[in-house]
Amino acid sequence: MALRFAAPFFAAALAWPVAADPVEPTDALLDALGLPKIVQIMREEGMDYAREMAIDLMPGGATPAWQASVGTIYDTGAMEDMVRARFAESFGETDATPLLTFFTGETGSRIVDVELSARRAMIDDDVETAAREAFRGLDGSSDPRLATITEFVQENDLVEANVVGALNASYQFYLGLTNGGALEMTERDILTEVWSQEAETRIDTREWLYGFLLMAYGPIAQEDLETYVALSVSPEGRAMNRALFAGFNAMYDEISYALGLAAAEQMMAQEL
Repeated sequence: MALRFAAPFFAAALAWPVAADPVEPTDALLDALGLPKIVQIMREEGMDYAREMAIDLMPGGATPAWQASVGTIYDTGAMEDMVRARFAESFGETDATPLLTFFTGETGSRIVDVELSARRAMIDDDVETAAREAFRGLDGSSDPRLATITEFVQENDLVEANVVGALNASYQFYLGLTNGGALEMTERDILTEVWSQEAETRIDTREWLYGFLLMAYGPIAQEDLETYVALSVSPEGRAMNRALFAGFNAMYDEISYALGLAAAEQMMAQEL
């Protein structure tokens, strides 16, 4: 599914292994969705975000020590392991066969490719700005492609799920700052601060998500996009969507807390 925090995924078609040890269906599905590639993109996004955050929080900015800490936190192996474990737990005994059939076929593989390409492209601020502006120009119109994407977003509750993921990650970051000694905040204080971000987060998330999807699915034929939307609302598609959010939100929560602790350490060290 297309997510922001639990990200838009999908990539190269699955090459079925002939190894002695069989691949678990959930691992095969995540491989078909391009998990290693999307995690690498998320690391690049995270490193950029951490550099910007350091400028706001720390007098010394993004010092070598900070960059080293962030590089350790955004460990792609650990990130991938977390997603796989939580995805498998959530997906449970759901039959992955129809999903694997789709995402290893021509249409599914193409969707995987365009989502990954668009996600990587939007690391560039200019590309992201252009995608947002393109959505603003269509928002509220009767554009047929926008209507299909709106159905996709609403049926899969993508805005709400991303907002919840973002707020939870923010909570974990503040908790890390507090436990690391950089802030004095109670749990109620943290919740109040995080909840105050909800309206702005929702607006930003909706704009980013629609901008991304319009750009990503631009090359996809309308008929193929409608097939994809239909798959996403099937029992298997919904189970996959829930499992993706479970996996990526758990990953982001862990990273956000670790970033809070690391930022607290740097802030306190620079004060000495």
